[in-house]
Amino acid sequence: MMQYTHLGRTGLCVSRLCLGTMNFGPHTDEADAHRIMDVAHEQGINFFDTANSYGGSGNRGRTEQIIGNWFAQGGGRRERTVLATKVYGATGEWPNESKLSALNIRRAVDASLKRLRTDYIDLYQMHHIDRDTPWEEIWQAMEVLVNQGKIVYVGSSNFAGWHIARAQEAAKARGFLGLTSEQSFYNLLERSVELEVLPAAEAYGLGVIPWSPLHGGLLGGVLRKDREGVRRLAGRAVDAVADKREQLQAYEDFAAELGHEPGDIALAWLLTRPAVTAPIVGPRTLEQLHAAVRAVELTLDQKTLERLDEIFPGHRTAPEAYAW
Repeated sequence: MMQYTHLGRTGLCVSRLCLGTMNFGPHTDEADAHRIMDVAHEQGINFFDTANSYGGSGNRGRTEQIIGNWFAQGGGRRERTVLATKVYGATGEWPNESKLSALNIRRAVDASLKRLRTDYIDLYQMHHIDRDTPWEEIWQAMEVLVNQGKIVYVGSSNFAGWHIARAQEAAKARGFLGLTSEQSFYNLLERSVELEVLPAAEAYGLGVIPWSPLHGGLLGGVLRKDREGVRRLAGRAVDAVADKREQLQAYEDFAAELGHEPGDIALAWLLTRPAVTAPIVGPRTLEQLHAAVRAVELTLDQKTLERLDEIFPGHRTAPEAYAW
């Protein structure tokens, strides 16, 4: 059974898994994408994540269109969904068609609303920090969107801890709610956000939404799948596996000892982490979606968590990691 929690310090209730849609369009056709979203709702997942730049090379925005066509089928699809999309990535070749200027934010949200076939976005996320635009400009633009009813909450993605602090202090000075969430690259193999991003998120009441929770499939039993011919290693995955083979083998052996799939353990582990709201799972198929849902009901005891820390050492949070 799906579990729910609040998104950071807000009263918004979201599922402990977030459906990522980046594969919709480039790897999953529209009919299959619609079926995946229907089944996600059947499984209790109410939190969907996308971006205005998703859709594949030369077809940016296509993923939002697929979701919008699904909403248009009715049946409470939009009403039951907490919809998150993003702004920053280029949607064209001209100046002011990317990043976080007030002009691009204004244009981008209207374009997303049109593609998504809805009149509001629940969580509007900055896909990356914009080093050239001051927070006064960004927050003023976001305040306008909130006042217009076009967005409800604001989130960030790929921010450093000090970016979160600057953003929140600037918002506080304006009497604005500011950030409610942060999307970060976080999994057993990549734990650097534990140094400062997670402590900042906890301190400011942001819900953390980990992306790539299986590290591009490396934590999903990649060695076993390669042996069985289910997934052949190619490209950068060959080097990545070679670099982490000892850890991955120890991890897969431990998963076999526990009697669970490696991917289930990786997702369940993230659900135990401080400030984590919901890992993003981006299934290409229904089978991958069903596999992800299993992890919500998996409980990892303290001994298991300690063994995972031995295989994949983490970080003490700042400032303890640097001082005493």
